[in-house]
Amino acid sequence: MTTLFIQSLLDALTLGALYALIALGYTMVYGVLGFINFAHSDVFAIGAWTGLLTSSLLGLSIVMGSQTVEPRGWEIFLVIPAAVLVCGLLAWVIQRLAYAPLRDAPRLNVLITAIGVSLLLQNVGQLPWVFGTDPRPMPRLIENPLLFEIQGVQVTLLPMLTIVAAMVLMVGLEVLIFHTRFGRAMRAVSMNPKVASLMGIPVDRVIDGTFVLGGALAGAAGVLFAMEYPTVQQPASNTWVLLGLKAFIAAVIGGIGNIRGAMVGGFLIAFLERFGAAAQQFFPGIISFDTTVYRDVYCFAILIVILLVRPAGLFGRSVVEKV
Repeated sequence: MTTLFIQSLLDALTLGALYALIALGYTMVYGVLGFINFAHSDVFAIGAWTGLLTSSLLGLSIVMGSQTVEPRGWEIFLVIPAAVLVCGLLAWVIQRLAYAPLRDAPRLNVLITAIGVSLLLQNVGQLPWVFGTDPRPMPRLIENPLLFEIQGVQVTLLPMLTIVAAMVLMVGLEVLIFHTRFGRAMRAVSMNPKVASLMGIPVDRVIDGTFVLGGALAGAAGVLFAMEYPTVQQPASNTWVLLGLKAFIAAVIGGIGNIRGAMVGGFLIAFLERFGAAAQQFFPGIISFDTTVYRDVYCFAILIVILLVRPAGLFGRSVVEKV
């Protein structure tokens, strides 16, 4: 039982860190512009594919289930920045071409555009000369040695690196938003863009920076996900859609628009998913059905509960409009 608990805890921390990184992109855009960027999950998928293609360019590849070139360690310092750069640039292009012209349009128009951009990225990504339709294995970027063992659970380097890297990125984002001039500008634009513009804040640059920052986090999360779960599915796979949906739910549960809430929501979703899937093993005499098949149901169930009990989310605040 202790072994199962420790293994579930490690899995939940690893997956929760990835959910939180993706959820931050949703919540930042909503906090500044007030709409959901449904193409964010596709930017995350492109981050994973960018990591795969960069690894191939560096000579790392897998043939018949075995890696042809062993990782030398320094490749990870090129692969993750490449994904961050590509996804940040892609998010900026999406903002400029798709969302900026609709800045003053009704929210429904922006929502439809976001869905259209998502479908466009999925279908372009399936083209043979882009990524293709076949899933591909992700080469190892670093070795994965055993670090230590707790109650029979072997803790290796890769999940610990994923957790640490995600935490460093989240702490860095926290510092950026709450302790820098750009962060103050973001918070000002999120409160009132017109007043922020009158105060001399370059609103367009702040919005561009918000999209670039969210895209960069999605790119880093995509590479970390591909390293932890080393099979990169095709861009239109349900895997990416479901990941993006869970990250969006994490942002809603934490309080959409709240940075810290998105982080907490990501870990909460992962803990419910992993421990809920192992519920039958924890309580074999009480639960007789297979709980692993319902692991995707738990996050939707907690979403319904949160919306009924606290519609603004755990860290959100209800806004009262005065007439």
